[in-house]
Amino acid sequence: MMNIAVIGSGTMGNGIAHVFAQYGFPVALIDISQPALDKALATIGKNIDRQVAKGALTEDDKTATLARLTTYTSLAEGVRAADLVVEAATENVDLKLNIFRELDAHAHAGAILASNTSSISITKIAAVTKRPEQVIGMHFMNPVPVMRLVEVIRGYATSDAVTQRVMDLSRELGKTPTEVNDYPGFVANRILMPMINEAIYSLYEGVAGVEEIDTVMKLGMAHPMGPLQLADFIGLDVCLAILRVLHEGLGNQKYAPCPLLVNMVTAGRLGVKSGEGFYSWGHGTKELVLAERFRK
Repeated sequence: MMNIAVIGSGTMGNGIAHVFAQYGFPVALIDISQPALDKALATIGKNIDRQVAKGALTEDDKTATLARLTTYTSLAEGVRAADLVVEAATENVDLKLNIFRELDAHAHAGAILASNTSSISITKIAAVTKRPEQVIGMHFMNPVPVMRLVEVIRGYATSDAVTQRVMDLSRELGKTPTEVNDYPGFVANRILMPMINEAIYSLYEGVAGVEEIDTVMKLGMAHPMGPLQLADFIGLDVCLAILRVLHEGLGNQKYAPCPLLVNMVTAGRLGVKSGEGFYSWGHGTKELVLAERFRK
């Protein structure tokens, strides 16, 4: 059984740790803050409780899953025994490059180093290590315990053996891996982000309101949620960062972020994480409430 280490205990990190532990893997969950790690364990526990309530897991499964999780505030200690490290830190290129330099120095020579990045070049990340053939992308979808897709991204130097091992491992987690090559945005965000950006442009140019845009996409295109609601869940800052990667990497004006998106991020209106984006999220119910700025 492979030993797993996950860097970052936020939404994606705790979800990835949860799934690996649920499927029997010992997991080291690593963050710089012990309170953040404690919060992550509490979140994992609550998410497993939902699975138990639905009959997907038992109380014994919950106990066993949580027992497989160990927390660390030291990256060097946390990755020492890891056969696979999955980095799930903030989508910031400089931060990720620094983490991979550290991972290369402290993970054992045979360890596979994976990033959960949704847009940053795996080739660029691999280039700061002495093992580029062992660096790969594992882009899980949110919420990780529910969503079946894993986008497996091959860097320029990623070996066939490492790619196959990660594809197989993803299947062991009950996921459906899809192999893609290392180009800006990969597949998921190269298609998704321009759609979200175009929805924001439609709002910005007065084509329709927030609810109308989301309703068209939900009822007309069978999307489970509209693009503006989805943007709020992803985080408008994350959407902006990915669009900038696409715009810079592909050099095409069609990826230029909408000025409304830029202004909202600058103003701190980031969606669910800040309590307000296109919708208001601070009212404590599941009802969709428009942000005051977008009410007619």
